[in-house]
Amino acid sequence: MGTFFYVVLAFLIGVLVGWFLWGRLRGELDSLRGDLDRTRSERDRLRTDGDRLTGELDACGKTRADLERRLREASAAPAAGSSAAKPASQAPAALMSTPATAKSAATKPAPAKPAAAKAVPGKAVPAKPAAKLAATKTSAPAKSATSKPATAKSATAKSATAKPAAGPASGKPDNLRRLIGIGPVNEKLLKAQGVTSFAQIASWAAADIKRIEDVMNFDGRIARERWIEQAKLLAAGNEKEFAKQFPTAGTASNS
Repeated sequence: MGTFFYVVLAFLIGVLVGWFLWGRLRGELDSLRGDLDRTRSERDRLRTDGDRLTGELDACGKTRADLERRLREASAAPAAGSSAAKPASQAPAALMSTPATAKSAATKPAPAKPAAAKAVPGKAVPAKPAAKLAATKTSAPAKSATSKPATAKSATAKSATAKPAAGPASGKPDNLRRLIGIGPVNEKLLKAQGVTSFAQIASWAAADIKRIEDVMNFDGRIARERWIEQAKLLAAGNEKEFAKQFPTAGTASNS
């Protein structure tokens, strides 16, 4: 009887211990399943993020290739424009100098004809030297009078040809990235167009703004970001007013 009692007691203890172990193992199994589900969802999220980043990387590569192409076209345009501008600046000088020389050549023999015409009807032998002297006296002022406009026109021709050859003032280029809206890419495009100082931007007219916006593929951005107003303040050295009107511009560079 005592042995049967001990066997039943041991069986009951075994069942309780097994139940307890099974409960713990089942809880750990459920936690492992939850961790597996979370890992799967994290994996799916990382895959979607990887696909999105790949698409953004492809878009950035296309944008970079487009910007490099525009930069090459913009750098090639000023070189072609400067080579075409040299013959155009030399042509007015030739056109203005040729009429001056032709006019002086045409006016030199003019005073001699009236003198010869006056000397022929006189028929007096002593009057011929006097007529020649009068002709020489009258021709001398005519030559001097006609030579002055020629020299004046040649001087104006030289000044007219000298102006286009002068170009923008040489000196240390300004930090264009201080202006709001000008970053590294826009700064390269502006320098490719020959814009290196605040004074140049401050003196832009409507035609200059349209030309720059066509090259840089802008649409009213120069007016919206007030490039000309910023450049006028910086060109005048008015740092205090610039910092007051454009507090977000910074003092070193734009990003």
